[in-house]
Amino acid sequence: MHDHNKHDKLVAQIDALIARYQTMLNLNAFTHFDAAYLQAEAAKLAALSDAEKAALPLYGIPFVVKDNIDTKSMPSSAGTPALKGKTPAQNAPAIDRLLEKGALLAGKTNMHELAFGITSNNAAFGPVRNPYQLDKIAGGSTGGTAAAIAAGLTEIGLGTDTGGSIRIPAALCGIIGFRPTMGRYDNRGVLPLSHTRDTIGLMAKQIELLARFDEVLAGAQEADEAEVKSPDKLRLGVPQAYFHDILDEQVAACFEQVKARLADAQITLVAAELDNVAQLNEAVSFPIVLYEVMQDLPAYLAARGQADLDGLIAQIASPDVKAILQSLMGEGSMPQAAYQAAIEQHRPALQETYRAYFDTHELDAMLVMTTPLPACAIGEDETVSLCGEQVPTFNSFIRNTDPTSNAGYPALTLPAGLSAQGLPIGVELVAPAHKDRQLLQIGAGLINILGTIPPPPTS
Repeated sequence: MHDHNKHDKLVAQIDALIARYQTMLNLNAFTHFDAAYLQAEAAKLAALSDAEKAALPLYGIPFVVKDNIDTKSMPSSAGTPALKGKTPAQNAPAIDRLLEKGALLAGKTNMHELAFGITSNNAAFGPVRNPYQLDKIAGGSTGGTAAAIAAGLTEIGLGTDTGGSIRIPAALCGIIGFRPTMGRYDNRGVLPLSHTRDTIGLMAKQIELLARFDEVLAGAQEADEAEVKSPDKLRLGVPQAYFHDILDEQVAACFEQVKARLADAQITLVAAELDNVAQLNEAVSFPIVLYEVMQDLPAYLAARGQADLDGLIAQIASPDVKAILQSLMGEGSMPQAAYQAAIEQHRPALQETYRAYFDTHELDAMLVMTTPLPACAIGEDETVSLCGEQVPTFNSFIRNTDPTSNAGYPALTLPAGLSAQGLPIGVELVAPAHKDRQLLQIGAGLINILGTIPPPPTS
């Protein structure tokens, strides 16, 4: 027997995580979980001297990683059969950064196949289930990370976000999700959809822990020491058009409660519209991702030497993903002219719209509901009911998150409440570019005002 020191504390914590994992297999949150590996890594960390431990800001903190981010100690399948069980030669740089600071890689999480969707209903690995209600989606494409954190399997994890793939599942599972300013993190070593739009991001239960991981991932460029503003000095823009035209009645009710609480806390809410956002976003969104994926994905596969594009597409298991990628192989490919226009004209115009919005109205952030509706049932892949109408599932869930992604601005989703049916609802803050630390400060203040939501019934 050892003395009951820090060593035993970490090992005991990891044993508890493993035991909890065994009781949560029904969530299907992981594609790879290796208890023996985790115990061995924890023992290595625990054996360090006290001085060495003190030098590691993330000592012993377990984190999970979406399965499209390269890890050399575990397979990185991106949720697709052609890469199942295949392990890259090296870690994504973001993973190395966290490991160097003492964090503990606790497993790879299930996701929407190839990150091309928002339900995480994966035909190859099975659907990720929402811890609040197991017949509902966890959201996507980072569904497994969100479900694992919401269920209390880990406090923090990594995902990727192209049009909302961190913020949507975070909102639907009742946790915090953060998409940084484009370029803040090193995004190499990730199976790509679009180099213009993809970024690694963070999900967590506690914003303080998320901020600690952000600091490590952002590294030396972190110069913008955020000024902490008291609530009565904050100005938040609240657009109505586009973002809040069509909301599920439970989400609409939650939105009114959020605004009332923030107003009670003396925060200034500025009713101000984001001009022309629907048209600009449409001109940017699909032209960029559908063009770049056909450049970026083959290059990534070639560099790894594990699969080629034709073979990968032939084996795709999820019908929605297969249909998109097959269409791009032939006549349906995105014309280069549409892509050039998106990159050279429409995206800069969208970014300018955001910049002007914050400047003109002197705003610290913009406030929108993260998704127009709570989690739908697993299997509602094509259409979903919203305000009594059947509407496209994908477009409806990304509606409020997509424009921000396309502009490359930082965004943070916070738990805002539960629907009458007991499903989480999220609210999103968007900040000016490179105001990431400020955004996290504002988020921490809003959590104090809005409070927390009850954990899932399973936990």
